[in-house]
Amino acid sequence: MKYEFCKREQELMAEVSEARLLEYTQHVAAEVRLSGTPEEKRAFLYVKKTLEEFGLSTDLMYSDAYISLPGKAQLRVAGVEYRCITHAMAIPTDAAGLEAELVYLGKGSPQDYREADAAGKIVLLDGLAIPGAVKQAQEAGAAGAVFINAAYTHEMIVSPVWGNPTPETFSLLPKIPVVSVNRADGDRIKAALQSKGTTKVWMKTQVDTGWRKIPTLVAEIRGNVEPEKFVMFSGHIDSWHYGAMDNGSANATMLEVARILAKHRDKLRRTLRLAFWSGHSHGRYAGSAWYCDTHWEELYDNCVLHINIDSVGGKGAVVLGEANCMAETKSLAERSVGLIAGQEFYGSRFGRAGDQSFWGTGTPSLFMGLSEQARSDDPAAQAFALLFGDGRAGGFGWWWHTTEDTPDKLDPRYLVRDCKVYLDVVYNACSQALLPLDQRAAVEELIGYLKQYQEKAGERLDLTAALERAGRLKEVVAQFYACLEQGNSLSAEQLQVANETMMRLSRILVPLNYVRGSIFDHDLAMKQAPLPALAEIDRLAEAQAGSDEYYQLRTVLIRRVNRVNFALREAIAETEAALDQLQKL
Repeated sequence: MKYEFCKREQELMAEVSEARLLEYTQHVAAEVRLSGTPEEKRAFLYVKKTLEEFGLSTDLMYSDAYISLPGKAQLRVAGVEYRCITHAMAIPTDAAGLEAELVYLGKGSPQDYREADAAGKIVLLDGLAIPGAVKQAQEAGAAGAVFINAAYTHEMIVSPVWGNPTPETFSLLPKIPVVSVNRADGDRIKAALQSKGTTKVWMKTQVDTGWRKIPTLVAEIRGNVEPEKFVMFSGHIDSWHYGAMDNGSANATMLEVARILAKHRDKLRRTLRLAFWSGHSHGRYAGSAWYCDTHWEELYDNCVLHINIDSVGGKGAVVLGEANCMAETKSLAERSVGLIAGQEFYGSRFGRAGDQSFWGTGTPSLFMGLSEQARSDDPAAQAFALLFGDGRAGGFGWWWHTTEDTPDKLDPRYLVRDCKVYLDVVYNACSQALLPLDQRAAVEELIGYLKQYQEKAGERLDLTAALERAGRLKEVVAQFYACLEQGNSLSAEQLQVANETMMRLSRILVPLNYVRGSIFDHDLAMKQAPLPALAEIDRLAEAQAGSDEYYQLRTVLIRRVNRVNFALREAIAETEAALDQLQKL
């Protein structure tokens, strides 16, 4: 499809300033910004002051958050000391440290664990220290874990708990000490282990974990037609080390978008709400989760779209087509990326990451990061490819989450390019008469997942009703959008019905497609299947017929199929009612 900029968009793009973007980045990234520290607060105050200079109203709030700041770490293998780092939410050792036998388990696959006895030992693993790998080591009885990263060690948070822990989730926090070494030292450790057969490893870690006050900053540019409705544009300020790319350049982009749109506020139909988080890196999205918990009904009632930004403008960041999106938000990104970067936007499904704390409210989402490195054989790029997308790009750069994330890792040309993409997306989301949400694509995606689940389940579980209802929903949603093709001839009353219907559909379909548990809680920060309520179909398909597991899985899945069926029924009813209203107006 061929897209063109309108005159207003051309004017906006021309206003993006490279000098301002670099100036904002330098200010934000002048200090290390650990969550809840004075250095982070100074960055928040700088952003607040700058936004107020643009004429925006601001609100700086504080909340209690469970924050974990890694301290010193030591590692000794066969008498040789190795440099290492420990990780947020890992437990610290006692003053004497931890000593145990070392066992190498490769990438830590289930087969690797089956073939080795990890109980009471410290496991040596290839890859990044991620929650799933730590959880697997714990379940195997490991006493600790050592991860082999790439050329540099990468700071990580190893807890699967999204936001602050609760009585239900506190027990899921990590229970073992964890460190990471670089690849060169990892190879030496593996060589020593191979030559000796067995060897002892000693590790000592310090991790400062507890409750802290962290800031959240919100600012608004009020819309002119429906100011109660808002687009939320968010990014985190806290950082690992100086974090010039992650997330200084993103904060700079938010400021530049705010500066430009403040000058053109008369063209905004809806309100733009900018939100700056703490607790992203050191509290597993504690800031955004708190904001959702505290403003749940307002978000449910009025937030039309969440746009997130992380780690933009990096050197070598030439791939924009793989950024995260939902099916219903893809077309908005497709247009902007095509016009500004000249690339096809195919998008990748969101994972459980990146301050995506708002799916329970039914808020559609677009982006986490945007631009990535080209795919390569570098171990860091291969690991990042799976973290950030579906493997067709190489992540944010080898310096991500390292001491090397400094201003020299930014390419001003790409920072301007990425800023223009965000500016165009935010402007259109705030100014278009019709919300830029394609619920047809959302329904089509759900039908595809339902068909896959039915194929896996076979005769063990009947999804006929769900498929029939999804098919009916596809028909009525197509009719709904056909009514909207009148474009500018839609009356104000019809526009209101159309936009409210799109929002109500999001409130049903987003949780159906992305939420496993309660819409008022936060699912774990772990890999999650599409239509997660039905994910146990995979286990049902493999369970022995007639076993306890088989009957238990069938019982829970019948209940979850009811949830799916009911949601689809509600979506059909909403759309049919809207069609009736549109035809009468």
